[in-house]
Amino acid sequence: MVRGLLPLGAALLGATAVLADGPPKCTLDKKCPKEAPCCSQYGECGVGAYCLGGCDPRMSYSLDSCVPAPVCKDKVYKMDNLDRYKDISEYLGDSSKTDWVGQGEPLLYNGNVLLTMPPKSVGTVLSTTTYMWYGKVKARLKTSRGAGVVTAFILFSDVKDEIDYEFVGVDLQTAQTNYYFQGIPDYNNSGNITVSGNTYDEFHDYEIHWTPDEITWLVDGKVGRTKKRSETWNETLNQWDYPQTPSRVQLSIWPGGAETNAKGTIDWAGGPIDWDSDEIKNFGYYFATFSEVSVECYKTDTPPGTSKGKSYYYDDVRGTNDTVVDSNKRTTLKSLLGTGTDMDKGDTTSSGKPSSTSSVNAIPGGGSTPPNQVPGGSNPSSSDGSSSGSGSSGSSTCSSEGFQQHCGEDGSSSTDNKNDGARGVDRTLGASAFAVIVGFAGLLLL
Repeated sequence: MVRGLLPLGAALLGATAVLADGPPKCTLDKKCPKEAPCCSQYGECGVGAYCLGGCDPRMSYSLDSCVPAPVCKDKVYKMDNLDRYKDISEYLGDSSKTDWVGQGEPLLYNGNVLLTMPPKSVGTVLSTTTYMWYGKVKARLKTSRGAGVVTAFILFSDVKDEIDYEFVGVDLQTAQTNYYFQGIPDYNNSGNITVSGNTYDEFHDYEIHWTPDEITWLVDGKVGRTKKRSETWNETLNQWDYPQTPSRVQLSIWPGGAETNAKGTIDWAGGPIDWDSDEIKNFGYYFATFSEVSVECYKTDTPPGTSKGKSYYYDDVRGTNDTVVDSNKRTTLKSLLGTGTDMDKGDTTSSGKPSSTSSVNAIPGGGSTPPNQVPGGSNPSSSDGSSSGSGSSGSSTCSSEGFQQHCGEDGSSSTDNKNDGARGVDRTLGASAFAVIVGFAGLLLL
């Protein structure tokens, strides 16, 4: 039997001071304030961990508020230990010492990592500390099971490009696939792959091959679906609606069937979660099992897709592939008081753990409440999960001749570090990214 649950969120809840009214919100039209400059994947502003993985430069006070992201590294992650895992409250951006950063409660069992979701919780999410700008990623895993329980294996960028595998716990023979450009909802982007056997009882290999021209999803070495970039040109907005920016690998289990979610999300997830199920009674939590994850970086001498330097950053608020810079900029903070523009602020404690004494939020998730969402879209207003969200940050001068989207209003990229020129509408994240947007301060423990 899986061993008992460890106390959840204790380090997280004690590591940061949370303002009584909660952190400021951020959108494409409303940037973060100077005192809390970094817009996390929660759509909330803060410092410290807000400025590391998931920091959206388009919605932050300035482009350089976010800390540059570590570049892609070829690696096979054997999921037989947690030695190179850190909770988000302990990670300061050094990918040479940490492979995975996360929230929730990953556990070791029989030489594998379990991502757990105890009753009334929001589950667990792990993200690689390095970013893949095209390449191949493969995960060997067994999914969770049960109505309303969702397992996800995705690529997710700071500007919300996304490539997904998602598994709904009532359908153990299907791998759902999807992709999004900057979180723009499009319900025609999904496609299912039938999996032989049972995804809960048996390990399977799920792969994503991602190039500037094509995405291929494979299951157990066999191609299940292909999407060409040439099929994604948006004539109305003059842009490629295709994932194209450096992305972290993310593994998660999350409660699609939670009663706080919209009906469209609950229906998609297979119905309401049973927090008194046999799975909960036998183990104390729902869980997904991960055995191995491998990353192979795209090999190219010229952008897009290089990994020659130490870090990636954006030099324009459009957040397209021609605005990504492969650089040698530093990726680490001295403490959770730091930001991209003041990376040395604060210091570590004598124990070597990051300190946070600021009245500004430093760890995403503290006290926040996750929004109701459907896969890849904005907050649903109908029972079928449809959304009225639309819009884009593209401009009228993009060209479909090549993939390096020079979409500035005069045909060139702006290097202005402020986000005043961002265009478009606010969009929330996809269902697979929902596991990243969690409110750990509201966890109800066993």
